[in-house]
Amino acid sequence: MTRAELQFLVNQVADQVLGPANPTLGAPSRAAKPLAARRSASELAATIDHTNLKPEATRQDIVQLCEEALALRCATVCVPSIWVSLAHSILRGSSVKVCTVAGFPSGAVPPTVKRMEAEIAMRNGAEEIDMVLPIGMLRSGELDMVRQDVATVAEATAERGALLKVILEAAALSEREIAVGCALSRLGGAQFVKTSTGLHPAGGARVEHVAWMRKAVGGDLGVKAAGGIRNAETAFAMLAAGANRIGTSATVSILNSLKSTTGG
Repeated sequence: MTRAELQFLVNQVADQVLGPANPTLGAPSRAAKPLAARRSASELAATIDHTNLKPEATRQDIVQLCEEALALRCATVCVPSIWVSLAHSILRGSSVKVCTVAGFPSGAVPPTVKRMEAEIAMRNGAEEIDMVLPIGMLRSGELDMVRQDVATVAEATAERGALLKVILEAAALSEREIAVGCALSRLGGAQFVKTSTGLHPAGGARVEHVAWMRKAVGGDLGVKAAGGIRNAETAFAMLAAGANRIGTSATVSILNSLKSTTGG
């Protein structure tokens, strides 16, 4: 694919998302299942990546995270790669998968470094990789470099049957840059796009960004909302906007509050 062909394809996606016929920013996408009603705690838990990416997280913190995820039946635990082996040893044989990050939190490292991080993590038991897009290159218009960044990691995850999510850091991007980032993630071979690291000063997940991302990827890719999701109402709003995965460190309090109001 030439640069001109890549630019044409990406522009098509961006124009589709941003064109005059598009729904109002933040409207739920038809490609996702809108949540007209609240889900039960168990149904919500099944969409959650129970997360602790704090650099000061201890072994006991990770053990507790895994035990909570097992009890609550979360989709995954998301941990720093140094703790992947530990998480895998606890979760082996369960339905809860191990997720970790690559190029986190800046994304501003060579793609080969991200790939090596992913490969080591997968050898240690990770089944999902959340990599950070090089948003500086995206904002500079270096589209082929961004696509190759994703593709380099996607090749490694595909070899092991792992799922790849691409973190866009949407709060730091314009609407068009979000659409372009989604298009490049799709072309690069990712299975999900994700809103945020949760660490950028621009902020975390926003309902309107989830809606735009769902519009950009259609029904082909998943959308993960992460960063600042601390209560059930926010989680439901993200799912209604088109997310099908939630990343949060507040899983226990979110689900406990839901159980107390719904009885399950």
